[in-house]
Amino acid sequence: MISGFREFYRSESALFDRLVAREDWRGRLIGALNEIRPLDGLRVVEYGAGTGRLTRQLAEQADFVRAFDIEPRMLSVARHKLQATDRANWSLAVADSLQMPLRESCADLVIEGWSFAHAIAWRKKRWREACDSLVADIARVLVSGGTAMLIETLGTGRLRPNPPGQWLPQLYRHWQEEHGFERRWLRTDYRFESQLEMDELLRSFFGAEVADEARAAGSLIVPECTGVWHKRFV
Repeated sequence: MISGFREFYRSESALFDRLVAREDWRGRLIGALNEIRPLDGLRVVEYGAGTGRLTRQLAEQADFVRAFDIEPRMLSVARHKLQATDRANWSLAVADSLQMPLRESCADLVIEGWSFAHAIAWRKKRWREACDSLVADIARVLVSGGTAMLIETLGTGRLRPNPPGQWLPQLYRHWQEEHGFERRWLRTDYRFESQLEMDELLRSFFGAEVADEARAAGSLIVPECTGVWHKRFV
């Protein structure tokens, strides 16, 4: 499904944006980020911005947000959404997370949401090298005392953290044990408007198993566990 995700992001960016618009319906994530480090006035670099859901929230508090993604169609959706706000403190550009066009010490906060796991998985035979390269680049981009936040899934349709597959737990342990990141987790549940919408969006992105489990549960709210790995670089 690794290549399938990449094709989905390329060809179904509008559908993806509809899905992520249903996540974190209680608005918990931005509060959790502020607890780790207050976002007010920060210069932010966002890796893997996708359709800009997190970008828009960051721009409400940050001094400026420079957001990047590898898929131009995802950024096209993000640009449309950002232009509809009253904010001008943002920029979007196409870039690979492993080849970011950024100078040293240009950000107070580097953040990524649900993108590093994909970027690393697309190089899965050398995932540790890819992971270490990303962390080294974060350190280069951050000012002394800057903060990194890595946001990734800890399981869809689960009430407690249970990352899917065998590979993601290895990646998460690597961040913590080899690079000194701390982890916290929270629930960022989905809330859908109808059974039809829930089935369409879950099935298109997560597949039949997740969609069928959600239908059997008989609720329009689907649990989602999210992890935030964070570290201050000195």
